[in-house]
Amino acid sequence: MELPKVASLGEYIRQQRQQAKISLRQLAAQAGVSNPYLSQVERGLRKPSAEILNQIAKGLHISAQALYVQAGLIEDREPHSDVLAAIRADVTLTGRQRQVLIDIYESFRKENRADTAQPPQSAEHLGDDPVLPRDGITPDSREG
Repeated sequence: MELPKVASLGEYIRQQRQQAKISLRQLAAQAGVSNPYLSQVERGLRKPSAEILNQIAKGLHISAQALYVQAGLIEDREPHSDVLAAIRADVTLTGRQRQVLIDIYESFRKENRADTAQPPQSAEHLGDDPVLPRDGITPDSREG
């Protein structure tokens, strides 16, 4: 059962490399592996270590976690997100652009999870801050 997982990992790496417009040779140099080894990984003939996956992820400017999930080293514990799937599927974005969008999206999700863990503010507090008119002039500051 490991072989299909490895093959899908290699396909995923190849797809990410092609979308990032990086040659096999360039990625191999950035990951610190030989061209033949990386080629074998992409073809599903070799299963890279977590350390090599991390180096490949850095070279592709993608999340190492995404490669770990593809390799079967960790489970994808986050609930499926259509937003993440859409970002990852958008071939008009570079690998770096996709990663930045994913990082921003995940930071918002993390912030919202933290906010839901804290008790909500009282309605009295919400009314304490004055609301300024669009022109920025308060009734007290108008001349006249």
